[in-house]
Amino acid sequence: MNLSGDDEQAFRRQLVALLPRLRRFALSLCRDQAEADDLVQAACERALRRWRRWRPGSRLDNWMFTIIRHLFIDETRTARRKNPHVSLEEERLLTTVANTMKKIEAKMNLEQVAGAMQRLAAGERLVIALVCVEGMSYKDAAATMQVPVGTVMSRLARARKKLHRLVRSETDLEKNNEPE
Repeated sequence: MNLSGDDEQAFRRQLVALLPRLRRFALSLCRDQAEADDLVQAACERALRRWRRWRPGSRLDNWMFTIIRHLFIDETRTARRKNPHVSLEEERLLTTVANTMKKIEAKMNLEQVAGAMQRLAAGERLVIALVCVEGMSYKDAAATMQVPVGTVMSRLARARKKLHRLVRSETDLEKNNEPE
């Protein structure tokens, strides 16, 4: 395939437009903003070095999500080999909200879901991030994850059930700990 400098500029523009989605996806995998930013940077560097491998007309987001996924898996394996007992600090994902009860309740619910998401396995966070957060179709998520569509559907169903149980168990635990 003969790609021109115009193709490279178009690729760069599309990549820049994807950055917010890439950061959000990486954060759902890493649990830490700094690690997610590093992951996105590494993925962008790899994509820019290999931009000619991308097929114009195909979905750049799928290609980038696949790169991020592969880098995350590689980094996770490396970290396990270096230090199998790494303690990850969770960074607060929410900013201070106004003092209205509705906003406070929404924040508490979001914190419960975010906390429960962090307790999911990496594969479960991955499928939820692609389909539920990024809005990918099952077909596109399957292409990104390099698995059959049915596998995405079953993994997503299991991950959603587990996430629901985790959120519900946190809610029940909080209710039991409230003063009467």
